[in-house]
Order: sequence, then C-alpha cells, then structure tokens
Amino acid sequence: MIKFIIKRLLMLIPVLLGISFIIFAIMSLTPGDPVRMKLGDGATEEEITAMRDEMGLNDPFLVQYVRYVKNALHGDFGKSYRNNVDVFGELMARFPNTLRLAVFGILISVLIGIPVGVISAVKQYSAADNIITILALLMTSLPSFWLGLMMILLFANKLHLLPATGVDTWKHFIMPSIAVAATTLATLIRMTRSTMLDVIRQDYVRTAKAKGASDRAIVFRHELRNALLPVITVIGVNFGSLLGGAMIAETVFAIPGLGSLMVASVRAKDTPMVMASVLFVAVAVGVINLIVDILYAYVDPRIKSQYGAHKASGRDRK
Repeated sequence: MIKFIIKRLLMLIPVLLGISFIIFAIMSLTPGDPVRMKLGDGATEEEITAMRDEMGLNDPFLVQYVRYVKNALHGDFGKSYRNNVDVFGELMARFPNTLRLAVFGILISVLIGIPVGVISAVKQYSAADNIITILALLMTSLPSFWLGLMMILLFANKLHLLPATGVDTWKHFIMPSIAVAATTLATLIRMTRSTMLDVIRQDYVRTAKAKGASDRAIVFRHELRNALLPVITVIGVNFGSLLGGAMIAETVFAIPGLGSLMVASVRAKDTPMVMASVLFVAVAVGVINLIVDILYAYVDPRIKSQYGAHKASGRDRK
C-alpha cells in the first residue's frame, strides 16, 4: 500500500508540469496586456515598456515558463498583477472558506443522499421510490445560482432567518452549502439506488436471505457495502470539483473563496494568481483521488487482497 501511495504521488509530478505548461501558454497567448490593465489607460508607452521589463514579460515564452517553474519549486509563486499581494498568501487566506463550503456541501449530500438512495432501492417502484426519483431529477435540473437566489429571497429577505452574504459565522454557510449540495445530492441518490439494485439481485444476497439473516444485516452488510465503490467515486469527484471553487455559489453569496478568486484573476489576466490557483486545485484533486483509491481497499476486501497479491508477486520475482 505504501508503494502504491508513493507511486501515485510521483505520478502527480508530470501531471502538474503538463497542467502548468498548458495554463501558462493559454494565459500568454490570450489577448490582453496585464501591464495596461495594471497601469490604466493613461499610462505612457515608456511606462508600459519599463513595467514589462521589470515583470519579465518581454522575455521569450519558454524563458518565462522555466523561470516560473524554478521559482515555484522554491515556494515563490510570485505576486499578483492586480494588487501586488503575495499569491500563496492570498490562496491560503481564501482556501478555508472554500474548504468549509466544500465539506459542508459534501456532508449534506452524503448524510441525505446515501440513506435516501438505499430507501429508494429497497422500496423499488413504491410511492416513496417514485417521489424520491422525481425530487432527484428536479434537483439535478435546478441551476445552483437560481436555487441560491431563491433561498436568499425567502430565508434572508422575507423570513430574516439567515444572512445573505459573508462568511463570519456558520449560519453564513447554510444556504451556500445547500446550493452546492443539491446537484451532488441528486447524483448520490440516483447512483446509490442504481448500484443497490444491481447488488440486490446478486446470488450472495439470496444466500444471506436463505440463511435467515435479518433485513438490516442484509441491507448494510451485504448490499450497501458492495454498492459503495461507485458512490465513493462520485463523492471524491464532486468534492474535488468543490475544492476547485464553487464559482457560482461564491459569486451569488459573496464568499471570498478560490472560485471567485480564479474568475477575477482570469478576467484581469493575472497569470501568477491563475497559475497558483490551478496548480493548488490540481494537487488537491490528485490527493483526493488517492484517498478514494485507498478507501476502495477498506470498503472492498477484494481490492485490498489485490494489493497484497501484487506485493507477493513482486517478492516471487525477486
């Protein structure tokens, strides 16, 4: 298992290099001049040229990219073109807000989605199953920005129960978390129902029933555990995307997170901030995917035995 983890972490290196090169190229080739955006329309050509020399923007593309990679390896991600603040410090200041939003959103999705999906599968074609299916389709169809605006109008403006914007208290995260959780919740309900229905028809479930196992033991020990692998994948993928910044929710609820930061940085062609944000998200997604793979081994003993088999085969070859 340790060798597997080290191997996966080493595989992140070429991925990060490829992502950094692509993003750096896109930011360099797209129209717009960050110097002109920074100095304003009243700047003279001499001031613009001097600023470009100071920022190293007149150097060839590969020279700029190699210099950026070298500095990044030493922990220096540069300063923002927009406001001249330290890029890494700005990321660390905004990441906790995005992390809270992502964790709360995933918790809501998991705590509601998996049990509701199990109920829907166990009571297939019943009235409860039909209602759950309709609600899941409805949540999938609702745009998150519309849901967020409707909650602001109802709970903030009309009922005055929750704050509309900000991140000062845990109450500020209730509506944004529900907004970002809606789509993931619907996906988890449908995925759990689908995988549970596949497992319910397996022979080992019939054997457990024939042996007189209780309904609770059959559902949780035999059916749900074997149906969890695709569900864990969905959770990991959605959690990674939320860590990348729930841009719409952060914009609607005025949350200073990574999503809103990346949108503003792309508009201003703030290359250091965009590069650091994308690389940070790429690392986070890679680590989450690794954690998902590790969870596979603990949920399904067959996968854990495969790791052991690979280790044993390596010893045999030696």
